[in-house]
Parts: sequence; C-alpha cells; structure tokens
Amino acid sequence: MYSAPVSPRFRGLILDFVGVLTTEVGPSLRRWCVSQGLPAHAWSHTLGRHPEGRRLYQELEAGRLAQAEWNRLTAPLLQVEDHDNLMGRVWAQAQPAAEMIELARAARRAGLRTAVLSNSFGRDPYDPYQVLGVSGLCEVTVLSEVEGIAKPDPLIYQRTVERLGLDSTECVFVDDHPDNLTPAQELGITTVHADGSPGLAQRVAKLLGLGPTQEST
Repeated sequence: MYSAPVSPRFRGLILDFVGVLTTEVGPSLRRWCVSQGLPAHAWSHTLGRHPEGRRLYQELEAGRLAQAEWNRLTAPLLQVEDHDNLMGRVWAQAQPAAEMIELARAARRAGLRTAVLSNSFGRDPYDPYQVLGVSGLCEVTVLSEVEGIAKPDPLIYQRTVERLGLDSTECVFVDDHPDNLTPAQELGITTVHADGSPGLAQRVAKLLGLGPTQEST
C-alpha cells in the first residue's frame, strides 16, 4: 500500500499495457509456439518481421482490421490450421503485473489522474484488458484501435494528456519499448523504461512521491 504525496510534483500517471500492466509476455508466447510444433520465435517473427504479418498487425493496431479477421489472415502465415480465437489462445498464459496494477489503484486513490495508453490488438473475441483485469483500472483509456493511430505517433500522447486534463510536464509515462518513450519526452512528459528489472512499481511510486504506508513497511 502507498500513502499520498504531501507535495506532489506530478499529477498524472500514464501506463502502457503489455510489459507494464502485464508481466513479460515473451516466455508464454514462445511456449505456445513450441506447443504447436513451431519455432519458439515464430510469433514475434511473423508479427514483427514477416512483411505481410507486420502489415496485418499494424492494421489491427490502428483499428482498420477486426481481431477475428486478423486471426483468419494471420494463422496461415504462422502455418497454424485453426484460426478460431488465435489471439486468445496465444495469450492464454499471459499474467497481470500485480504490483503495477496496485500502484495504479494507489495513485488513483491518492488523487492522481491515471491513464492506460496501449497499442491495442482488438477486443473481440479476445479482450486482453478484461481477461487480465485492467479494464476500468484507470480513469482514462486510450487505445490505438479506437484512435486510429499508435505509439510512437506524438498525437496519441497529446490526446492522452488532454483527456487527463493535465499539462504534459505533470505526467509520468511508463512503457517497455524505448522507441515509445522518445515522443513522450519531447512533449515534456517524464518517462520510465520498464526494462524488466525488479522493483518497477517501487521506482515509479518513489518518482510520484507515493511512499509505503506504515502497515506495508
């Protein structure tokens, strides 16, 4: 548990979803690939390096392609026969990041404005935010599929700050991809890289001035 800052430097907390409000998903995605008889990195290669796979995923992120249709078109690229709820099956072992979720709740209780800023990947038939327990966690939710633009486009950061009703210099943004941090920094947002090292929630809490309560020390 955290206590409210006495004299807050920051008034807003913006959180990425994957790798921030979830634990590292890479191991579970690789396990799924292996379980299907695929190379361990088949998922990341198809979505990130295969020209058509990357194009389809970008369309999904921008909301120009429904998740069910993405499943149908991507399964053959992965050489997977069954496309039904492909995204949900791949993500079945993903886990929420309990400490970061509690930090978001504590920040909100302390009077800070909070937002999720996510390069999303559809919510039907598989809704990762609902399944992993972060739907409604923050006052503001900004999803690339709804906005039609994705990080690192500066406009999506500007929209997030505006919906928080704050100045960019009053906000802290946490993301696991360094490329997503640079545009935020250029707007005056203070950034924290979720690099996988332990103690992320504690580092962010300290930056926000949220100290542990006596009961939790």
